[in-house]
Amino acid sequence: MTAPVKTPAAVLINIGQPLEIMELEIPELKPGQLLVDVEYAGVCHSQLHEVRGGRGPDNYLPHTLGHEGSGTVMKTGPGVEKVKPGDKVVLTWIKGEGMDVPGTVYNSEIGKINSGAISTFVKYTVTCENRVVPLQQNMPIREAALLGCAVPTGAGILINTVTVKPGSTIAIFGVGGIGLSALLAAVMLKASQIIAIDIVSAKLDEAKKLGATHVINAKQENVLDKIKEITGGAGVDNAIEAAGRPETMETAFQSIKYNGGLCVLAGNVKFGEKISLDPFDLIKGRKIIGTWGGETQPDTDLPKYESLFLSNELPFGKLVSNEWSLKNINEAFDALEAGEVSRALINLRS
Repeated sequence: MTAPVKTPAAVLINIGQPLEIMELEIPELKPGQLLVDVEYAGVCHSQLHEVRGGRGPDNYLPHTLGHEGSGTVMKTGPGVEKVKPGDKVVLTWIKGEGMDVPGTVYNSEIGKINSGAISTFVKYTVTCENRVVPLQQNMPIREAALLGCAVPTGAGILINTVTVKPGSTIAIFGVGGIGLSALLAAVMLKASQIIAIDIVSAKLDEAKKLGATHVINAKQENVLDKIKEITGGAGVDNAIEAAGRPETMETAFQSIKYNGGLCVLAGNVKFGEKISLDPFDLIKGRKIIGTWGGETQPDTDLPKYESLFLSNELPFGKLVSNEWSLKNINEAFDALEAGEVSRALINLRS
């Protein structure tokens, strides 16, 4: 397997501007690094925030992007033992076992291009040992891309972060890739009421198809009143916020029951935004926490998620709504921002 010397990549030159497609020179691998032929990469809201400036000042421009994908190992650097050339892998932002190399630098016609420990909007990407997990032999490479972020975060919340028992009630605020992953896990775990909340009717229709027992369009209905009606006034056992809006986080917290209800925040708000809570709600037993990738441990948990997919218990392949080529990646970000996709994939094979 001959490793290439250059690669096409989508690069963020300036915040608020479209990504630019350019050729990068692939550097020599450091100890702990490897070169992966990326086949599919997921597009998520945290990357959208970064492109649009929602994360505040960016001290690393220009740089590559992408933190969820799948592909084939082409070359390994000194000391890498976890994978070998030819292995199919998931690329994930969640740190697993192996050496951690914070980043690399590519050369280009405009100068140095920074890259973090993982970047998947790069055809031949330099990453590091603790950001890849080998795939089972029969796991489809396309669907495997979602194991990099959407599934471990969304489904991981239901599997690892909260206690979901048969009969539990759950409200999911924002039914994009992470929210729908949580929904599929709620169905698998036999929650009795799964309430999907969004402002896009098409996404709510998709949530219904995937197993939501109730849907609420937040533009058309009072969310808290509707949840009280559905739950007989009690509120839900668990609320998952995956929309990344302060007002949605506040509503999600208010939707859980007193004395034991738990709200989990998975969405990313824009830089500087805050939420406001009534401390008396905490005294009355409502709880609120954040999540770090659904508390997923990549090397042990991703194979479990793969097995659940292969047995059709967690059919997360249904979440992929659109594909774009790398050269059309800006269209993918525009569609995501407009709420037109569940989980968009960049097909780097095309």
